[in-house]
Amino acid sequence: MDLDLAQVRAFVRTAEELHFGRAAATLAVSQQALSKRIARLESLLGTSLFQRGGHGVALTDAGLRFLEPARRTLTAADAAVAAVARTDRPLRVDVWGHLFAPMRTLALVAERTEAPVLVLGHGRDLPSVTAALLHGEIDAAFGRVHPPLPAGLAHRLVRLEPVDAVLSRAHPLADEPALRPEQLRDGVLWAPAALDRLDFLHRFAERFGVRRRAEGTNLGLSPYLAGLAAHPDRFALLPADLPLPRTSALRSVPLVEPTPLYAWSLLFPAGSAHPGLPALAAACASGARDRRWLDHSPSRDWLPDAP
Repeated sequence: MDLDLAQVRAFVRTAEELHFGRAAATLAVSQQALSKRIARLESLLGTSLFQRGGHGVALTDAGLRFLEPARRTLTAADAAVAAVARTDRPLRVDVWGHLFAPMRTLALVAERTEAPVLVLGHGRDLPSVTAALLHGEIDAAFGRVHPPLPAGLAHRLVRLEPVDAVLSRAHPLADEPALRPEQLRDGVLWAPAALDRLDFLHRFAERFGVRRRAEGTNLGLSPYLAGLAAHPDRFALLPADLPLPRTSALRSVPLVEPTPLYAWSLLFPAGSAHPGLPALAAACASGARDRRWLDHSPSRDWLPDAP
């Protein structure tokens, strides 16, 4: 029996998501195409792999037995492809989280790496980047990782970066030397997109009771800051060392008790890596060690993903 790897991958992704629409989206295929692949696989195997009903999707007993061997099959296939892939091509790395300026950290890492030339791209968000990784369109990515991640991907924490509150100079709290996050509770959190798509900002708002939000369109840092300066009741959260425009009518105020930390990670396929990826990962570890990027205290700092 010869298995079609596209069908096996469709099964594994659906088993992980337990939702045909989400699984199809991560594979960048239509839901109809995904369903056809799974139906052909079930026909080949002579058994149903999923129970489909009004309450969602669940694995059958046969599906449960098939899942782990199917995952190992995909891992072996990806490793086989990687073994004969060109070793001299550049390392393709996407970044996301652009308003938080991932290039500042990645540039410091790139100075240290002995990996082949990096080719940098820009992913829209974490879901689009994970899809590109799983399709082999890129080799690694750099940004803020949060669960759930699809199976087959791994990440390494690189930097925990303190976040400041950025305010219009007309804001009532703009002259404070430092602020506790709870002092922003009555302000308006200025978000560059729908808050449910911005995991860090969403968690901050929920944790510290910020109920008022204003959402815009991510047109880059300058329009984002202009929208902040024009509304004295708004505040933004940005990296503490991100330089503001010299003529800005804004002020960056440190947050304390606790200090929010934005976590940057290197994201890559597990078990199927570009030969230059170990050098990039080593440079990330070296930068973190020498610059103390991972220093933090649970009593002093706030990490959204911490229990």
